[in-house]
Amino acid sequence: MRLALAQARRAAQAGEVPVGAVVLDPAGTPIAAAANARESTHDPTAHAEILALRAAARSRADWRLSGCTLVVTLEPCTMCAGAAVLSRVARVVYGATDEKAGAAGSLWDVLRDRRLNHRPEVVLGVLAADCAAVLTEFFTTRR
Repeated sequence: MRLALAQARRAAQAGEVPVGAVVLDPAGTPIAAAANARESTHDPTAHAEILALRAAARSRADWRLSGCTLVVTLEPCTMCAGAAVLSRVARVVYGATDEKAGAAGSLWDVLRDRRLNHRPEVVLGVLAADCAAVLTEFFTTRR
């Protein structure tokens, strides 16, 4: 999670909403890391999770990220939760909950929806206070 937090801080410095994500291979080695880049790329899908999953898939030369872990500072939205399911990651670890748009248990629970073909393990609240603080600080300076 500390690597994902570093990505989130990088995003904040670039004027992006500070969310960071890292993908770990089955042995726990980081194979991809990304920060939100929607503003700089003018791409509504450039969430940290999506960018990290894409980079991990390129790294492994396989869209199936079986056995991998997606670590993200903020609870994934519906798009990112769906991407985690479709990429077949084994687990999703996140820090801060997102009561307004979270799709890993807060508002929706895409990751554990029994109707879907894959359900990754969900680990929540890892360094939650640190993850929330980065977001709070960012939005406090914007308002």
